[in-house]
Amino acid sequence: MLLNILYIIIGVAVVLWGADRLTDGAVGLAAKMNIPQIVIGLTVVAMGTSMPEFFVSLVSAINETPDLAVGNVVGSNIFNTLLIVGTAAVVAPMVISKTTVKKDIPFAVLASVLLFVFGLDNYISRIDAAILTAVFIFFMIYTVRTGIKGAAENKEKATDAEPEKKPMPVWKAILFVLLGLACLVFGSNLFVNAATEVATELGVSEAIIGLTIVAGGTSLPELATSVVAARKGESAIAMGNVIGSNVMNILMIIGITGVICPMQVNGITMIDLGVLLGSIALLWLFSFTKYKVERWEGALLLAIFAGYMSWLISCAI
Repeated sequence: MLLNILYIIIGVAVVLWGADRLTDGAVGLAAKMNIPQIVIGLTVVAMGTSMPEFFVSLVSAINETPDLAVGNVVGSNIFNTLLIVGTAAVVAPMVISKTTVKKDIPFAVLASVLLFVFGLDNYISRIDAAILTAVFIFFMIYTVRTGIKGAAENKEKATDAEPEKKPMPVWKAILFVLLGLACLVFGSNLFVNAATEVATELGVSEAIIGLTIVAGGTSLPELATSVVAARKGESAIAMGNVIGSNVMNILMIIGITGVICPMQVNGITMIDLGVLLGSIALLWLFSFTKYKVERWEGALLLAIFAGYMSWLISCAI
């Protein structure tokens, strides 16, 4: 048991480190290809931060533990919305940009509704997954176009251009990409196998392990980043990253994973999916109040998260 817990910790560390290297390398290659910085940020970096969840879910599905795969995504989104936003808002009220309220959160709500509907029969078919993937592609095209338009407008208003950083050498970028992929594959396998063993030894379902340990481990970077950003008064960026992560977790991860390997999901209940949908809907409601999540609203999100975790633990005992 202790050895498997150690493997889980090592697996998380390797996956997170690998995601950083993969993102750095991909950004370096994109810069060498003269791809605009805004496009890099909205695509390569955004997808890079979702790589831990993607590889863990993909490996879980391939290893025939779909409850762990879907539980990872559902749990990560619940952690993002309730724990991360809640904690950051309690530290300092979180400002939400109009773009996030009008574009990102509605997409997150739509993604949650689609997953809720597709989860009613406890089966994510290739058709379900293809629909999620198609919506993801549309979301990315819309996001990139909007980002490029916004960047062009800001450039016209700007008076002083910031000096561009020296791009990473091609050989180093390729090395980082290969090294990052290797770490993601190795770390994901170690993580999933150890988590499955822990679930078996404790007599706990793979779904609950996915909703708690796996989801919490892959959401740690977002938690740390959002809390620090809130303290520095940069909560709008942090909120955008959290919501963007929620959208990608469902549309990209479940979509692509489901197309590769359709998933029979029995351990994820309507309560889990209901908390997923309800939490993002509640955050959307809060976002309309002066485009800000106040401290009391953050405390409410944390209280809901504590209640949900208590329910999961009671089910496991």
